[in-house]
Amino acid sequence: MSGRGVRLRRVYDPPDPGADGVRVLVDRLWPRGLSKEAAAVDQWPKALAPSTELRKWFHGGGSAEEFRRRYEAELAGAGAELDRLRDLAASGPLTLLTAVRDPASSHAAILAEHLAE
Repeated sequence: MSGRGVRLRRVYDPPDPGADGVRVLVDRLWPRGLSKEAAAVDQWPKALAPSTELRKWFHGGGSAEEFRRRYEAELAGAGAELDRLRDLAASGPLTLLTAVRDPASSHAAILAEHLAE
């Protein structure tokens, strides 16, 4: 979908063991109604999710362009966590998981772009 072997998927979709590789939840909050077993998440680096403040601002009516700018600024301060995910993506398939309805239009897509840099 984006990056070097980086896929975007909804965490509610069943795992695809043949294609997912390492499954990384990139939301700050655990998805409602989903057990840890069903999610099959390998890692959950909360520091790479948008901050609570940014998420609340966006859901309160913030623009997508400004959200991107602010989230990219947050990612600029997440060097070690971002590097770790880049290493995972370089070594094999990596799937970024999110609870949003359209992962391609979410923060997960912005994160995938950063992993590809």
